[in-house]
Amino acid sequence: MATGLLYRRLNHVATGTVDTPLIKGLTTPAAGADATGFRAADPATSLRDITHYNNFYEFSTDKEGVAGASATFEAKGWQVSVEGLVRKPRVFDLDELLKISPPEERIYRMRCVEAWSMVIPWVGFSLSKLLEVVEPLSAAKYVAFETLLDPKRMPGQRSQVLDWPYVEGLRMDEAMHPLTLLASGLYGRALPPQDGAPIRLVVPWKYGFKGIKSLVKIKLVPTQPRTSWSAQAPNEYGFYANVNPQVDHPRWSQATEQRIGESGRHPTLMFNGYAEQVAGLYTGIDLRANF
Repeated sequence: MATGLLYRRLNHVATGTVDTPLIKGLTTPAAGADATGFRAADPATSLRDITHYNNFYEFSTDKEGVAGASATFEAKGWQVSVEGLVRKPRVFDLDELLKISPPEERIYRMRCVEAWSMVIPWVGFSLSKLLEVVEPLSAAKYVAFETLLDPKRMPGQRSQVLDWPYVEGLRMDEAMHPLTLLASGLYGRALPPQDGAPIRLVVPWKYGFKGIKSLVKIKLVPTQPRTSWSAQAPNEYGFYANVNPQVDHPRWSQATEQRIGESGRHPTLMFNGYAEQVAGLYTGIDLRANF
């Protein structure tokens, strides 16, 4: 992993601008010690790097090509269906969805399974706020998520790199955790297409591929749902995907990470530095077997 070419790519000079609308009514977490985990103390990655170094195979497998490939993507008329084991299933227009709770800034570390990382000032609200509106039934043990399937608007879906649409999942207690974010923006602006517009999931203690983008369906289910990368390569990508420096990927170490825009490597922290908030979710679970 530590080749000169890789380091140059990880520390490239990004180009382009982001001019999505400013988000009104944004609340920001207080500075200083933060037991909630809502505000990472690390310096934020630049807006340019966050918006021009992206994994979003629906548009391109070239990280630096996603922004250009998604430039014409529009989310007009976007809807999200919340269904399954709930008392009040509902299809939300985007405006209805965003009115569920005031927008909050959450400064989270993001650790990619590929051993690079960023620090991103997201905007959104806890997913639990949405789930409370639809009233989950006691039989709901997991939450399944699905990305838009539209090869005309997402040209990467014409490839066979994955079985489309992209799908992900969480246990119910993970989905209800306050850190689990339904994100609609970053750096105080609405999400640009390359970062998952108009609405996406952010789970900061898990590897980045759990953060499904451009959501159109959320379904509460009784059993563990299929997830795209664990179906594609189950020996490499598990359902849980908790950041764990003690469990290596079969092809590289997970002990350290390259922070985009910085030189040198950082030691990777257990649960990406959120152990105080989430370790209790996994008491008694073998995290090596359940990677």
